[in-house]
Amino acid sequence: MKRMGKHGRRALVVMLLVAGGATQAANAQSRVNLIAWTPRKLTNGSPVLFRLLAPKGVESISGTCLGHTFRFFRQGHSGSWYALAGVPFEAVPGTYTLRVEEITAHGRTLEIQKQLAVARASYPKIPVKVATQFTKPSPRQLAVIAQDKDAKEKVFQVVSRERLWSGPFVAPQSARVSDVFGTERVFNHQVESRHQGLDYAVPAGSPVRAINSGTVLLARPMFFEGNFLVVDHGQGLLSLYLHLSGFKVKEGDQVRSGEIIALSGGTGRATGPHLHLAIRWQGVYLDPAVLLKLPIPPG
Repeated sequence: MKRMGKHGRRALVVMLLVAGGATQAANAQSRVNLIAWTPRKLTNGSPVLFRLLAPKGVESISGTCLGHTFRFFRQGHSGSWYALAGVPFEAVPGTYTLRVEEITAHGRTLEIQKQLAVARASYPKIPVKVATQFTKPSPRQLAVIAQDKDAKEKVFQVVSRERLWSGPFVAPQSARVSDVFGTERVFNHQVESRHQGLDYAVPAGSPVRAINSGTVLLARPMFFEGNFLVVDHGQGLLSLYLHLSGFKVKEGDQVRSGEIIALSGGTGRATGPHLHLAIRWQGVYLDPAVLLKLPIPPG
């Protein structure tokens, strides 16, 4: 595998959905598996949907890339297998090796390798003005921020083994997008950060829908995020909803795709009412706009 830069080495999580390109696995006989991905051009920060076409007799398929392991699921009784992953924002341009392991009904293991090219995405830069407390918090506010950090770290460590989502992901709102993923933000000419989600221009009190099925891990107010809701979709995939004015669900609730789970607002570090949606996959933030376009089949 080609070496990455010091930031890129930390994690290249490949969100997979595979269907095209030929490879050969040898184990007493040669065979061809088709592998392809959407989007076809991979960039840093992008989710990826892979489809793998496997022959009959395969019982399970897993993939590995830079220490991350993920499982494929089969669509019905067809030969198509799918997996979801993503390219971390820190990944440097280059070529990386994806290894896929198939286990047959007879316990035989076959390995496939595929080279993945990653390019650099172009993201905008904008100035943002917020209340001074969000750039120079007081000692009391710093204590609240530390408590929030501990709570978030516990939630972000949750990795449900089973896949809770099914089918395509749906937008939490049908409103205009006011800010995109990856925007470099300069707060009050002092604090620089990277916009890690997708903003919808909606007034306070607008319904917010779950982007897919899952379990509510967190639903509580926080300093920067305001009223903050996190849904676990399984296998390391989380959706985050920020700056809410109210909750329609509580921690531990099971939610369905498209279900109203909250109301939008302007709480926390926000310049005004809007909905902020973020996606985390195995510890890295990914572009929600790409995830919402992936043609994921039910399974």
